[in-house]
Amino acid sequence: MTVKLYDMDAYMTKFSSKVISCCKREKDDNYEVVLEATLFFPEEGGQTPDKGKLGGAEVLDVQIKKDEIIHIIDKPLKEGDTVEGEIDWQHRFYNMQQHSGEHLFSGITYKKYGYRNVGFHLSDQTATMDFDGVLTMEQAEEIEWAVNEAIVANVEVKAGYPDKEELAGMEYRSKIEIDGPVRIVEIPRYDICACCAPHVKRTGEIGMLRIQSLQNYKGGVRISFLCGFRALMESRRKSNVIGELTGLLTTGQDKLVENVSKLKIQLQSLKGQLNSASQALLEIKADAVSEDMNNVFLFERDLEASVMRSVVNKLVKKHAGICGVFGGSDKEGYTFIIGSEHEDCRETVAILKDKLNARGGGSTQMVQGSVEAGVTADEIRALLMGE
Repeated sequence: MTVKLYDMDAYMTKFSSKVISCCKREKDDNYEVVLEATLFFPEEGGQTPDKGKLGGAEVLDVQIKKDEIIHIIDKPLKEGDTVEGEIDWQHRFYNMQQHSGEHLFSGITYKKYGYRNVGFHLSDQTATMDFDGVLTMEQAEEIEWAVNEAIVANVEVKAGYPDKEELAGMEYRSKIEIDGPVRIVEIPRYDICACCAPHVKRTGEIGMLRIQSLQNYKGGVRISFLCGFRALMESRRKSNVIGELTGLLTTGQDKLVENVSKLKIQLQSLKGQLNSASQALLEIKADAVSEDMNNVFLFERDLEASVMRSVVNKLVKKHAGICGVFGGSDKEGYTFIIGSEHEDCRETVAILKDKLNARGGGSTQMVQGSVEAGVTADEIRALLMGE
């Protein structure tokens, strides 16, 4: 059983410990190391593991199996040696901010609505909470506000292992049967929960909690959120995007949505006009093809599938062979629709797949697909016309 130094002090960053074992992994060139004691928190409770250095090696992953903590490192260590370890403090603290913020949100949600947190995931980029009841965005934002009030209150966060009698009399979240001691994390007035992860000492260190999104999920809701420095970085990123958009559109932030909506409507109108013009031009080209030609293949840029299909249907009425329309360019690649009233179009698409690595399929009378970028219209035409 590895001694969990992070349980004793979540703010320690350096430690030394004896190497119990070091084995090379079969599936890669890395090594699995077990120590007498460690500061490295493993992947557990929905949270990603700590990062850092161990005896000069990079710690790539940390896992726990039956109370034995296994460090995955990129260099071997000698069994019996005492080695120095150092965790990536920024990564640890950012995770602590997220996890402590989640406890506040889940605790307040449970007290207010009786909904339980039934799923928690914390990665280096996102954090999510799954609740077994439905919250509206308005309700979630009310909880968000209450969480930030609790952060400002700078309440002490307590963590420890109560004895069996004390534990039996406690009301806490995640009350499930666990073999051995149960670690309880308590934020007085807000939450008390069984949890194995490191937490901040006081709620003020969480900084802030900001909801990123809310969606219906398995009869309840999934809420994505960020706390502290990760919330700050995401806020900066969004502010930069908004700043660029307001500059491009020469408008104020309060008019941004309105102006983008107008541009979207204009774009849809222009696409419709372009679609009509493309169809008219393509039909002129189709009408100009001599009826004596059996096989006809037309190429044009920026074609909608509906336009391509309409023109192919027109061509097959006039020409007895294989007729196709290719939309796109040599540089970007082509999409195609090919049809015939008398020939098996599947044979044609098979040729395109075999010779030009195309994709597609369909019925005897009509097939559709794509040809990757770099293949020229001349190459396609020469192949299909047998030149």
